[in-house]
Amino acid sequence: QVQLVESGGGSVPPGGSLTLSCVVAEYTYSNNYCIQWFRQTPAKEREGVAGLYTAGGSTVYADSVKGRFSISQGDAKNTVTLEMNSLKVEDTGTYYCVLERGACLLVHGNLEVTSGAYWGQGTQVTVSS
Repeated sequence: QVQLVESGGGSVPPGGSLTLSCVVAEYTYSNNYCIQWFRQTPAKEREGVAGLYTAGGSTVYADSVKGRFSISQGDAKNTVTLEMNSLKVEDTGTYYCVLERGACLLVHGNLEVTSGAYWGQGTQVTVSS
């Protein structure tokens, strides 16, 4: 059973920064999965913003966050963080940590997940002046 616990959400003004963390608790350790951050915003459907493939460390970002967000794996390999800088009002939403076994899935350049993915409970990010 895989459990994902997010933390680090909050409220910041435009231009501010936040760092989200995701702790992965899995009974059988595996170094072959994609840990991703998805968000649900008022304006858009669910959007995959960043993904990290643990077998090699390759990363992928949505165009909307490139150059502003950075996903990384901590020294404790079961922790993944999403550093968010230069936040915009349109970044407001609920952010979910998602684990997919195997490599990150891209469809037309966009992160996608299968029905077998594991989701955290979500953490709220609000960007407002």
